[in-house]
Amino acid sequence: MRIAIARDAAFGFYYADDLAALTAAGAQTVFFDTLHDAKLPPCDGLLIGGGFPECFLDQLEANTPLRADIRRAIEAGLPAYAECGGLMYLARSIHWKGRSAAMVGVIPGDIRMHAKPVGRGYVILEPNGNHPWRGSGADGTPPLRAHDFHYSNLYDLPAATRYADGHHDGVLQHRLLASYTHLRATSGCDWPAKFVQHVRDCMTNDYKESAPCSP
Repeated sequence: MRIAIARDAAFGFYYADDLAALTAAGAQTVFFDTLHDAKLPPCDGLLIGGGFPECFLDQLEANTPLRADIRRAIEAGLPAYAECGGLMYLARSIHWKGRSAAMVGVIPGDIRMHAKPVGRGYVILEPNGNHPWRGSGADGTPPLRAHDFHYSNLYDLPAATRYADGHHDGVLQHRLLASYTHLRATSGCDWPAKFVQHVRDCMTNDYKESAPCSP
């Protein structure tokens, strides 16, 4: 089971322990470069972590083949998880300093940068029944303590957008979960193992269904 991970100058915010936890859970991690690679490596799941895509707008926009490949894969049902910068990259566009650049477009919304942080500090996430791999808080799943730090917001989402945490966090598209929140693999948060199991479950469905797999 292979999980492709974006790791380059634009996306590099990963905890080493989290990557090790993915491997310990049974995944083979394969890295790719959003600035230079023309397509995703063969994979069963996709992870795009935090970073600074706003600093690489020209290069990210210019890599049209990779953006198209990622969109095709997610729309075909590839299980994917994106945090912060990864969410920004998967949106329709990023607007910063009077410049607008097209991104992957699998999230039907636009990113706007701000001069000051609009999200900074610790957060508590309460998963709802839509969450693809954590279950619903109503069934005894405890709230998750995490953190965020971002200078941008996501705008213009359709009214029917589904969310995984509460009523407005964790955007869901196909089998993609994208959030500004950064998770950390600790004793109270086993997100790598849960995500790997989600990918494993999705593999049995050949990526054909657009709804999330069972947690």
